[in-house]
Amino acid sequence: MDTQSKTVHGLNDLIAISRDGQTFYQEAAQKVEDAELAALFLRMAGVKAAIVARLGEVVHATGGAPDTDGTLTGHLRQTYANVRAALGDRRYAYVAELEESEDRLLKAFDELLADPDTPPAARDAAMALLPDVRACHDVMRSRKHALERAA
Repeated sequence: MDTQSKTVHGLNDLIAISRDGQTFYQEAAQKVEDAELAALFLRMAGVKAAIVARLGEVVHATGGAPDTDGTLTGHLRQTYANVRAALGDRRYAYVAELEESEDRLLKAFDELLADPDTPPAARDAAMALLPDVRACHDVMRSRKHALERAA
């Protein structure tokens, strides 16, 4: 695979996983009754939208087409969260599943950055966005732990 193809493929994976998160946060914001939590979810969806947009710009600049869909895994996790929320604590169900979504995205970023064959354009884009990805991950992890302690 040539450098352009590797860049497009690697970044499109991150785009698809970020898009999963964006969609999931937007849906969860509509389904929780806690206004503060809904606002947090919308803010997190905005961060995911910015990640998708920035990575899409890099893919486009390298001559590729940015991914426009999410992943099957993301869709299945979202469906599972909806079922889980319907059967129990809605706030905890969404926070726990969104924290898992953040784990998945952070892992994808870390794997791309750890791969010695990652092209410089993909590495630079991922490194620039990594602080936002880590911050979102940490917020959701903290929120999940807070809800566990309160239970």
